[in-house]
Amino acid sequence: MSETIQRAISVAGGTGSTVSNLRIPVLKGLRIAAPNGVEQRAIAAALSDVDALLAGLDRLIAKKRDLKQAAMQQLLTGQTRLPGFQGEWEVKRIDQFAPLQRGFDLPTSSIRAGDYPVVYSNGIQNHHAQFMVKAPGVVTGRSGTIGNVHFVEQDFWPHNTSLWVTKFIGSDPKFVFYLLTSIGLDRFGTGSGVPTLNRNDVHEFHVNVPSTKGEQVAIAAVLSDMDVELTTLVARRAKTRALKQAMMQELLTGRTRLV
Repeated sequence: MSETIQRAISVAGGTGSTVSNLRIPVLKGLRIAAPNGVEQRAIAAALSDVDALLAGLDRLIAKKRDLKQAAMQQLLTGQTRLPGFQGEWEVKRIDQFAPLQRGFDLPTSSIRAGDYPVVYSNGIQNHHAQFMVKAPGVVTGRSGTIGNVHFVEQDFWPHNTSLWVTKFIGSDPKFVFYLLTSIGLDRFGTGSGVPTLNRNDVHEFHVNVPSTKGEQVAIAAVLSDMDVELTTLVARRAKTRALKQAMMQELLTGRTRLV
């Protein structure tokens, strides 16, 4: 719907103090410029083509997400091995290769504008003039939002609402990120009000990990490539959606005419 039509409808409504009521007689009296039938069909066809493109992108994004989930299930459990890698995987507790620690206190009033991301339970929400941990880092929620895992590529400050990996013991940081993501850390949540993640419960969980760091790096690279492809597709969809909105504003108001 064009901005012109939206404004007209807005003027036509609003008889109540809290709920706007669209008055039908007034709406019927609106005079809106419209092209002839041939041009209307041409405009509708152009917008329909963009809708078809958006629908195609939605299907492709859904397919790529499903493929990534399947790849994570196969690669992060050793069910499928990448070419060139052999040998048995090792069963380890999480604290044996990626121990977690509570983040650091940082009241909002103490934040000073800077370049270093502050990672809360739900991700990067601020930037500070000081960092506490050298990158790369892996952070997950400790209180409030739990289950989401964040990979941080620059020096950062893990907030006290989060848990962060203190050291990568014979493990690749990006592999640890994908492995913790696949586990579903929300399963360890406690508390009926504000969900809380106890690091000791996570530490005791056992997983299979490749015996060589090289295989971990290779697995992480495959999943990273899939993430890049997904990010590109999502950005393309957003641009296409914005293009459609711009086309509607131009074509449905007559500011731009089709040849």
